[in-house]
Amino acid sequence: MPLRRTVIEGVELGAQLAALRAELKVPGGFPSAATEAAVVAAKRDDWPEHEDATDIPMVTLDPPGSRDLDQAFFLERREGEGFRVTYAIADVASFVTPGDPVDAEAHERGETLYLPDGRVPLHPPTLSEGAASLLPGALRPAVLWRLDLDARGELTATDVRRALVRSRGQLDYPSFGEHGGELVGLLQHVGELRQQCERQRGGVSLPVPEQVVSRVDDGWTLDYRAPLPVEGWNAQLSLLTGMAAAALMLDAKIGLLRVMPPPDQHTVASLRRSALALGVDWPTQASYAEVVRGLDATVPAQAAVIRLAQVLFRGAGYVAFDGKLPEHVEQAAVAAPYAHATAPLRRLADRYVSECCLATCAGRPVPEWVRAALPALPEVMAAADRRAHEVDRAVVDLAEALVLEHRVGETFRGVVVDAGDKGGSVQLLDPAVRARLKGANLPLGKEVDVRLAEADVTTRRVTFTPA
Repeated sequence: MPLRRTVIEGVELGAQLAALRAELKVPGGFPSAATEAAVVAAKRDDWPEHEDATDIPMVTLDPPGSRDLDQAFFLERREGEGFRVTYAIADVASFVTPGDPVDAEAHERGETLYLPDGRVPLHPPTLSEGAASLLPGALRPAVLWRLDLDARGELTATDVRRALVRSRGQLDYPSFGEHGGELVGLLQHVGELRQQCERQRGGVSLPVPEQVVSRVDDGWTLDYRAPLPVEGWNAQLSLLTGMAAAALMLDAKIGLLRVMPPPDQHTVASLRRSALALGVDWPTQASYAEVVRGLDATVPAQAAVIRLAQVLFRGAGYVAFDGKLPEHVEQAAVAAPYAHATAPLRRLADRYVSECCLATCAGRPVPEWVRAALPALPEVMAAADRRAHEVDRAVVDLAEALVLEHRVGETFRGVVVDAGDKGGSVQLLDPAVRARLKGANLPLGKEVDVRLAEADVTTRRVTFTPA
């Protein structure tokens, strides 16, 4: 099933996106007090607590055009067998004072939101795209992780401290192979070792094609986008750091974890029955992770199983603890304790995780401002996650409705990726739309012809019926 790119020409989304922002109460500009505090903080240039690590030739690796650069990395082989991952994370706490206007606004927002007409940042751009961002050539304070791996890619030693760094270059995913030099082979090797470790733990990532709306010169695009292999390797560095952070905090009995319960046996059994009914092989002794990991989103029946498998990954959230370990500490998809630690410019929780880990490694008590804030953070981040999901879904729904609003009554070819007593959903082959499909006894995982019954831009609702 080829995935297509749909260009929306002759449509200005500005008014619709403005209405969407208002409806979903998306934050606008920053209050003047926060803006002014950020300008003052951005002028800071003394870092007495930071060691000098500017000799390490780190680079950043992000989507093209990114300015809020949270991470820079360097990889090297250690003497004997093994590797060292040096991972610099933006040191937001060196710019944001607890309780100041920037901090207060960050707690209101929780995380950065991304829309086609621009991001809604967690921190004022003076910091998030300027003084705190790990931009190339600039001296920056960072939380510096040194993670030693053995020849199999397993973590053997962790160290984290504050340091001054200077990125040597800003690389992006599409051109990394051309411009990454020796790091290309090392990142692939380390990334694949860590992916093998993930498989051995029982971890899994769902290969779901992402629907993306973005602006181009000739209009807007609505795409199905599958991640590049380099994105998977790079993600393993972040996962490695998050697992190391969780281990430090659990040892100190204070911190903030990202947790998710494992799917119950009934849910796994139901998915297995659906997979077998669709002709997807599921050996008796195979775990859900082994089966899902091998699915191909370009094969219609397997794409349907991938969509159905999303039910296995529900219930993710944050848990804070201080003195007593939580009952549940694992993130089931990671198959290990895990924390969000590598994106403090874009996610509030990560700043607090960094501070817990810095204190633990230094043998100091966790700062009181961190300890005081921990209990409320799970709900703050849950609200931020809900808002981000609502915004992402609404943007895609709007684009789908705009693509199809003048084509009601037409017939399209698609794959039934969800089916139940009250209908299901269909993924079209062209245009790049996934929408509600009315009807009973829908042929799950099969290619079908469907008729567009509704495409309402105002309500952002698209509905099909079997043709």
